[in-house]
This record gives sequence, structure tokens and C-alpha cells, in this order.
Amino acid sequence: MVYPGALHTRFHHALGAMHLMDTALQTLRSKNNEINDTEFEASLIAILLHDIGHGPFSHALETAIFKNVHHEHLSMHIMHMLNEHFDGRLSLAIDIFKDNYDRRFFHQLVSSQLDVDRLDYLNRDSFYTGVYEGKIGADRIIKMLDVANDKLVVEEKAIYSIENFLVSRRLMYWQVYLHKTVISAEHMVLRVVQRARELMQRGVEVPASPCLQFFLASDLTMDDFKNDKSILERFVALDDHDVWGGIKLWATHPDFILSYLSQSILNRKLFKVFISSKPIEEDMLLGISELVQEKYKISEEEVKYLMISGKISNNAYDVEGQTIDMLTKTGYVVDVAEASDLPNIRALSYKVEKHFVCYPKEVAH
Repeated sequence: MVYPGALHTRFHHALGAMHLMDTALQTLRSKNNEINDTEFEASLIAILLHDIGHGPFSHALETAIFKNVHHEHLSMHIMHMLNEHFDGRLSLAIDIFKDNYDRRFFHQLVSSQLDVDRLDYLNRDSFYTGVYEGKIGADRIIKMLDVANDKLVVEEKAIYSIENFLVSRRLMYWQVYLHKTVISAEHMVLRVVQRARELMQRGVEVPASPCLQFFLASDLTMDDFKNDKSILERFVALDDHDVWGGIKLWATHPDFILSYLSQSILNRKLFKVFISSKPIEEDMLLGISELVQEKYKISEEEVKYLMISGKISNNAYDVEGQTIDMLTKTGYVVDVAEASDLPNIRALSYKVEKHFVCYPKEVAH
């Protein structure tokens, strides 16, 4: 919606992350870290499958297609089913993925503040969007990786590359992932699917592909997935095309909210977005709500579909979480934020929160 070149897929990303994992493991081996072939293969499998549980539009629609089923749980469920199929050959990959393996650095390569997942998507998204400020020196960072006490560390000479990586991450969030047009479009797609789901569960006929219809019509839990294998088969058959096909069909639906949102998305008439560093005043939200109700002749209960408020946050480095550890030239391991001459990293650890409200542009006139 913002960067027309950004048409790369999650499949691209999974393969790219696996390639970087391969390079990282080879680097660690070259520094006399013992990694056997079983661990090597399991790490490749863990990163290849780390996002396998994502549905259409990934994070954006996670709460619209399901009520209480998270993609991490689905990823685990799919991995366990694959493990059955391959007679237990994914057991170590699952342990690494869940951080149950005693050599912790394998999990850190899959999921941490400096994992190959981030190293891949930041470079990939920077390249396809053309936002070159997001480009990071992934190859150099990987070449500086090592292991100390079974934990992942970076050599001290990589400190500026790490700083660049964290700055790039913050920039990519504000310029790409949390761009105001992305916020507007993402929430409109979320609301249109939620409206379709609400209508369908009220008994209103809403056309959709058989798989999408199945998920919108039911409130499934993780237990349902475990008890009925056909549900997972339907889920993996779902992709973005099902949702776009639904939106095209809904553009002529008799329900005003469903057709209005669908037409707006298809015709790129995206909602106006107002972003503030402070919480948006209740009076302003109430005023917008009343204008929306009046203009579109909808009830107070239905306003949530055409006026969306919330908050977005961005912190490039979470000092409270699993830190990025640096191996100094003298052999000490310290948190990268403690590196004396780099106040930037400490500054990047502060969480920035912004508040937003989006609504149809016609209301503002």
C-alpha cells in the first residue's frame, strides 16, 4: 500500500533466514565451537519453520480469523504434526525452537534480539521497499558471532555494526511497519474481516471461499485443532487471496459497513490517520464518534468499524529482555548497552509510544 515494490513473501523470508542460519553456524564452527550435524540440521529446520503458523496477512488478521489461537501455537502444532510424519526427526528442532535445549545459543539464533530472523527481514524489507536507511551489515554481524558459556555473543569490534542494526530497526518500524498508511490499511482490513465474521455468526449470508467461510463461521480453540486434523488442513489452504477474494465479493454486500469498508480498501480510499505522542483526548474521540454516527447513520455499537483508535510502540533494543551480549577483547561478557562510548544504544532502549485514531476522510471535511 505504501511501497509498491514490497511484494516479497514469507516464503522468501523463511528461505533467507535459513541461509543466514547456515552461514552463522559455519562461522561458529570455524571458531572451534562444537556443533554436530544433528544440531546443525535441527537449527536449519527450526528457523525454516519459525513462522509456519502465520495465516493470511499474518499479524494483522490473527485476531479476526481466530478468537484465541496464536500463530506461535499453530507453528508448534504444525511442527509436532510434521515430527510425527517424519518419525521424530524434528524433535531436536522443536526443542531448539521452544528453548528447551541445554545449548541455549541455538535458540538465540532463532529468536533473540539479534537473531537471523531479524537480520533477514530488516535487509529484505529495506531492499524491497527502497528504504535504504534500514540496510544492515548482516554478513559482518554474522562473522562477528561467537559463543561464550553456551550463550551467543558478538565480538567487541562489531559494536558499530550492532549500533547500526538497532538504529536501522527503529527506522524501519517508523518508516515501514508503523507507517501511517500501513496503520490505516491494516486496521481497515482487520475491521472488514471482523464485520464479515460478526454478520456470518448472526446468520447473515456472507460469501467467501469455503476455507475462509469455515473459520469466520466458527470460534475455534487450539484444542479443536488438536482434536480434528481437518481443521489444520483447511487452515494451511488459506492465504491472502482468500481474503482479497472475499473483499471483492463484499464490496456489493447489502450490509453498509461491510460494503463501505470493502469498496474503500479496493479503491484505496483509506482512512485519515491522526497520530499523537500523548493520549488522544476523550472529547476529541467522542466528537469523531458522533460525526461518524451522524454521517453514516450507524449505531454507537457499530462506530468501532469506522473509527479505530489505539497505540503503537517501538523500542529497538529491550534492555529488560534477553540482552545482546558482547565479548570484550579481554574476555569479559557485557551487555552491549554498557559499552562506554555508545550512548546511542542506551537511548535506543527507550520505548516510544504513540497514540492514533483513524476514520473516513469525509468526516473531516
